[in-house]
Amino acid sequence: MFAKLRGLLDERGADWLVLDVGGVGYLVSCSAQTLDAIPPVGEATTLLIETHVREDRIQLFGFANDVERQWFRLLTTVQGVGARVALALLSSVALDQLGGAIAAQDKTALTRADGVGPKLASRIVSELKDKVGLIGGPALVAAKSAPGGGEPGTATSEDAVSALVNLGYGRAEAFGAVAVALRDLGAESSVDQLIPAALKELAR
Repeated sequence: MFAKLRGLLDERGADWLVLDVGGVGYLVSCSAQTLDAIPPVGEATTLLIETHVREDRIQLFGFANDVERQWFRLLTTVQGVGARVALALLSSVALDQLGGAIAAQDKTALTRADGVGPKLASRIVSELKDKVGLIGGPALVAAKSAPGGGEPGTATSEDAVSALVNLGYGRAEAFGAVAVALRDLGAESSVDQLIPAALKELAR
């Protein structure tokens, strides 16, 4: 099966493109992130490919980088998340925020994607929170490196996250900032210590 295609970008649409490889046009489905990253029509383009084979068709999904392809593969392991929903998620949530959103159980961020309702968002969080690994982006890496297992789960850290959310920050970014503050200040930090440190991190 196809793993990579290189050719001239022949045409593009809202969630697809046609790649001309040696005179053969390959129709490839892509996320908005990949479509934003590739060169204009007429220029040489390289895409990493995930091939899905069904009884009635072969469908190609293209990615500008391997991190996005890894996320696509991981998302499609969740029951109810097909290829189209996975692409919608990758189009709606930036790669460097997706892991943090899942680790922070930020279901609202996931429901911004077409086809993802509250129940499916809950399932994604539940099934992937321990699987995202280092492909989850900076917020998740910070969380994993925080003292005491890495995830802001104590009452103190949850209070700090809630306070930041009340100030208007998203739960995922608040989660990541508090994780960094925990790493820097230690697990015994108070809410009064965590909030200013987290706000400093958010201001960077």
